[in-house]
Amino acid sequence: MQSPSPCDHRPAPGLRPRSVQRQTMFMIRLIAILAACVLPAAAFAEAVDISTARGVVALQAKPRRVAVFDMAALDTLDLLGVKAAGVPDRVYLPELKKAAAGAEVVGTLFEPDLEALSALGPDLIILGGRSSPKLQQTARVAPTIDMSIDGQDLIKDAEVRLEGYGRLFGREQAAREAQQTFIAAVAAAREAAKGKGRALILMTNGPKISAFGVGSRFGWLHSTLGIEPAVNPMSPGIHGEAVSFEFVRKADPDWLIVVDRALAIGAGDSQARATLDNELVRSTKAWKQGRVIYLPAADLYIAGGGIQAMTRVLAAITRGFSATP
Repeated sequence: MQSPSPCDHRPAPGLRPRSVQRQTMFMIRLIAILAACVLPAAAFAEAVDISTARGVVALQAKPRRVAVFDMAALDTLDLLGVKAAGVPDRVYLPELKKAAAGAEVVGTLFEPDLEALSALGPDLIILGGRSSPKLQQTARVAPTIDMSIDGQDLIKDAEVRLEGYGRLFGREQAAREAQQTFIAAVAAAREAAKGKGRALILMTNGPKISAFGVGSRFGWLHSTLGIEPAVNPMSPGIHGEAVSFEFVRKADPDWLIVVDRALAIGAGDSQARATLDNELVRSTKAWKQGRVIYLPAADLYIAGGGIQAMTRVLAAITRGFSATP
């Protein structure tokens, strides 16, 4: 067998020079660094747990492009300084026109436009109320959450949404400050209504009227503010209970709290007073004593649960109950 030449520097089988090992380790580290640089930033973004109408959902923090179909969400995000990238064709509230300015139109309040959404390329889609049935479709475009709010616990849900948006978008301090102001507005309305008697909540829709009680979409007026219902129990359905003017006369409430649906959806000027101004309603204690509170219709009916919108509603309640003994 020929002996290896002293000039042969090849490593013996099973051995590996340290220089080769160092070079290999260097290459491994280099590959890891390069991989970290090319991976999307979202892969390393912090996950945030958000309470939604369908349970807790984990989302990537600080989404940059957000499509918002829920007006309560748009209202609260505007308060926090979060700009929507996509919105419906109509926002209904004059106060939200600035929040929607410059955003892409990506559908209607009821119907997201999937093609427009795909072109927008949002990081997050926020649905709620009227658009919430479309969650499965929009989820194919981008992560989607349903932020619908329950009328019975509207105030509590509004605060939960505010806190969640604050964490999701890195606006925790602004959310805390807004919550304190909101809590004070709730307390003021509750104090103003305390011990003032029984109230009947009515929604007018042209010549038609519906009544709302405990458990309905406006039930928080009773459950949270402690306003005694004039009629109990009533249908807890979201659309209330269609009633007659004779029903209102028999209920004979101390107060009437009125929402004008036609005004809320922009179908015309306010008609609520004209609708209610008839012999049967005029015979009630509420009408005789001028105890009729007309709430900001779009704030409650379209953006109910938005912090700014609800603050205006609460202010109207406080003024109404404070102005009349």
